[in-house]
Amino acid sequence: MDRRITICLYRILLVSLAIAGMGCADMSAQALNDIALNRPYADMHRWHLGFSVGVHTQDITFTHNGLVTDDGEEWYMEQPGFSPGFCVNGLVDLRLSSLFNLRFTPGLYFGSRDITMREYNTGKEMRQNVKSTGIVLPVDLKFSGMRYRQSRPYVTAGFMPMFNLTRSSGDYLRIKPVDLYLTAGFGCDFYLPYFKFIPEVKFCFGLTDVIEHDRPDLEDEPEKLKITRSLKKAVSRMVVLTFYFE
Repeated sequence: MDRRITICLYRILLVSLAIAGMGCADMSAQALNDIALNRPYADMHRWHLGFSVGVHTQDITFTHNGLVTDDGEEWYMEQPGFSPGFCVNGLVDLRLSSLFNLRFTPGLYFGSRDITMREYNTGKEMRQNVKSTGIVLPVDLKFSGMRYRQSRPYVTAGFMPMFNLTRSSGDYLRIKPVDLYLTAGFGCDFYLPYFKFIPEVKFCFGLTDVIEHDRPDLEDEPEKLKITRSLKKAVSRMVVLTFYFE
């Protein structure tokens, strides 16, 4: 009887040691995982600050009104190609919940558009490079997926007012000082040891007519004024590739 009790006690002891060993192994694995995980509590902060640099392309879609001048000319405008621009932004991020953040990213956009003006009947062409320096005030709602190891994908939606600082007289076309965009984008947070690196692609869709139709500066230059008068409206679009450091 004593031998059986001793064997049972040994078995209970071995099972207890095995369970304790499994628990220690699990705790060790968890500890190693926590050590390997960069910035595990970064997303729990209420506020985040950062900055970004990036590139963008500007497009413009023209709607013509079919105007025929006294000389029988019909002018049409288009943007045949794209020129890369540069942008720099600040970042203020407010955590709303575990999945949603509200972001404000004020910044400066520098860019240009090459516009071709073509007469329909003769094929005569004129060109204008429309430069722009704009202050942007984007506000975005960020929806993030679950974090997987050192990355976390997300999508954004929002709006972006833009204030054009480049104003000139005597051009064929002149851009209004204020524009408004709806924005949608996607990106991914990459957790590095000391900061988050966040590449993002954003699509910006203009909502307003960006062409100034009231041009008193061209009243004495009818050859230029006819270009503006041939347009019903023009809407701007942009694609932005941004690299955030948070």
